[in-house]
Amino acid sequence: MARLLFAKEAGFEKDFTALVNASRDEKSDVDGAVAAILADVKKRGDAAVLDYTAKWDRVTLSAEKLRFTKSEIESAASQCDGETLKALHVAAERIADYHRRQMPKDELYAGKDGITLGWRWTAVSSAGLYVPGGTAALFSSVLMNAVPAKVAGVPRLVVTLPTPDGKTNPLMLAACKIAGVDEVYRIGGAQAIGALAYGTATIAAVDKIVGPGNAYVASAKKQVFGAVGIDMVAGPSEILVVADNSNDPAWIAADLLSQAEHDPSSQSVLITDSEDFARRTIEAVDGHLKTLPRADIARTSWQKHGGVIVVDRLLDAAALVDRIAPEHLELAVADAKPLMAAIRHAGAIFVGRHTPEALGDYIAGPSHVLPTSGTARFSSGLGVFDFLKRTSIVDCSAEGLRAIGPSALAMARAEELDAHALSVAIRLNIGRT
Repeated sequence: MARLLFAKEAGFEKDFTALVNASRDEKSDVDGAVAAILADVKKRGDAAVLDYTAKWDRVTLSAEKLRFTKSEIESAASQCDGETLKALHVAAERIADYHRRQMPKDELYAGKDGITLGWRWTAVSSAGLYVPGGTAALFSSVLMNAVPAKVAGVPRLVVTLPTPDGKTNPLMLAACKIAGVDEVYRIGGAQAIGALAYGTATIAAVDKIVGPGNAYVASAKKQVFGAVGIDMVAGPSEILVVADNSNDPAWIAADLLSQAEHDPSSQSVLITDSEDFARRTIEAVDGHLKTLPRADIARTSWQKHGGVIVVDRLLDAAALVDRIAPEHLELAVADAKPLMAAIRHAGAIFVGRHTPEALGDYIAGPSHVLPTSGTARFSSGLGVFDFLKRTSIVDCSAEGLRAIGPSALAMARAEELDAHALSVAIRLNIGRT
């Protein structure tokens, strides 16, 4: 059973710390193996990618077969259920609308001193999207990564899609088509990250890699950073629900399990001010686990990493939330405003009793690619900014140089950077001394 903690009891601090670290301390030591894979892909290119694909995905390909053809993507889309396809189109438009509103504006402003300053935003030239090929076909991840990139104006968007045993869920390819993905390759794992980062004869390198994956993918993204940009190093999925006793325990239990069913390492936590509601929610979780198809995964996650915390006042939850800095935060309370104001760290916040986190996973609008493992303390969820670069602009007239040049000259001389000083002084007709 998940941990049941009481904030007022002695020993809570130790138990709370253990709960927070329960899934985060599960580290996979794969960095060495991943480094070898990346070095091999960098050296042998397509041949290495094909070898690892045959070994781990159990599918033998040629370089010519790495990329899905346009006709294969069209055929896959035609096989999909019409209602689901309609839902994907609705989701894609909602995601696009949300992210269009994020787009920043260029700025140029002229000062009285004859100097024009500003900045401009430009998209990266290419981006690679890794789509997990694990225990579930997450076609929603295609939309949540690709649509913001296209809104940002990325000219070339590449998807790597693992196809274990040669099998592909048609919805994955349909989502690629709807999102406007330019290239789709049948590869996964660290070798896919290597191909995107370093390029091969078949797959041209990209400027930035985004998207979640397993421990090997996370390690690979971390190791190729610098050669390319990355969005984040993702950990296990998380949900934290703050709920009062006016909720239906079955609703909250379902929300907790919505993340637990992702992976045995996922974490689900409930904070409430009612011991009775806490115990009824635990019972409701047990009830749901009797019928869910992915109950084995969810049960392992709940038993190993789940927790229920009882506080004296709901407002006391704010400090605990900030210490967890969860990926997903639900505020299923009568009045969420005081809690919202008191909370600083969360990847995404879902407000009210009728806003289950699952809406964010699929249809609400913001990308569901969010910071995990406490990184919401210093990072944000995926958005158009992940695909944009800001370039500063300085346009200085002769008058402007006369206004600020002497100060620049003084600073350069103080730092003893003589060429810096000369480049200013020579324009002002000032001698070296």
